[in-house]
Amino acid sequence: MTIKRFDIIVIGGGQAGLSAAYFLRRTGLSFVILDDSDTAGGSWPNTWDSLRLFSPVDYSSIAGWQMPQGAEEYPHRDEFIDYLATYETRYDLPIERPVRVRAVSRSEGGFTVDTDKGVYVARVVISATGTAQNPFIPEYDGRDTFEGEQIHSADYRNPAPFAGRSLAIIGAGNSAAQILAEVSLEAETLWITPEEPRYNPDDVDGRHIFGVATQRFTQTQSGDKPTVDNSRFSLGSIVMVESVLEARERDDVLRAVRPFSRLTASGGIWPDGTERTFDAIIWCTGFRANLAHLEPMLPVEDGKARTDGGPRALDVPGLWLVGYGGWTGYASATTYGVTKTARQAVKEVTAFLA
Repeated sequence: MTIKRFDIIVIGGGQAGLSAAYFLRRTGLSFVILDDSDTAGGSWPNTWDSLRLFSPVDYSSIAGWQMPQGAEEYPHRDEFIDYLATYETRYDLPIERPVRVRAVSRSEGGFTVDTDKGVYVARVVISATGTAQNPFIPEYDGRDTFEGEQIHSADYRNPAPFAGRSLAIIGAGNSAAQILAEVSLEAETLWITPEEPRYNPDDVDGRHIFGVATQRFTQTQSGDKPTVDNSRFSLGSIVMVESVLEARERDDVLRAVRPFSRLTASGGIWPDGTERTFDAIIWCTGFRANLAHLEPMLPVEDGKARTDGGPRALDVPGLWLVGYGGWTGYASATTYGVTKTARQAVKEVTAFLA
């Protein structure tokens, strides 16, 4: 059996893996990106058809090269997929696909990476598999008894299959609001959120949110008292993109109710005894880090591994985690924040190997 050897193996060819590769190509170290997709674009080809990013191109690009401006201010999903595909070829990044990583284990001098295409060996592993392959659905009493259709937002593509039906959309984030906005044009919808949804002002998009949040984060990290006011908006609040603004003009579309106490075969029962029926549920309840390939080498609790606040894994020397969320670096799961995390990871990797 042929064993392929590198200084560094990057697992995942989406925005996080490509960002890390951009900085790795400057180091002179040997590396390869292993991606389990058939085509470029990471998880983006599996998002819903109408998805638009909520930041303009200068806040939606990754390291080194800004995405070209399209016809609209906010890029469509397909524009971003094309951007990532072109990015790969622009920088001639060494990507092998489709390669499915089964497991990563410690070995003498580094790591052994077992895949469906053979064995790879490296001194360092940068895991950048993201969260899209690990959708989260909370446990509710009776969920297995509900006889209607249940899907996660990861599997939602467009409203056509739900036309003329009644459905519950569960979740309080941007995905829930955007899916609700378009499905409600075709179906009877009930929006269920843990608490009253929070909205950013109409004039606030990702450019403002990330810009101000970054300034506050930088000031806090340096020990200074934050002087930038972000009281008007939040990273966790819904951005009022065009489709959500339009939905607001329709009666009660954005009116949300608190969760049911349990599901039944035909719907839900609320704590006050109220019963409502619906044909289907779309769970817009988020994702957890996709770290299955690192088990049992890496202890994971509540979907997170121990890090130093950035991408370096504390429990496994030689392992870096890029793009999973704030616990791997500020806003590292976003197109805007991942560049900073990737740059930091490669700087640390270079020092580690030296």
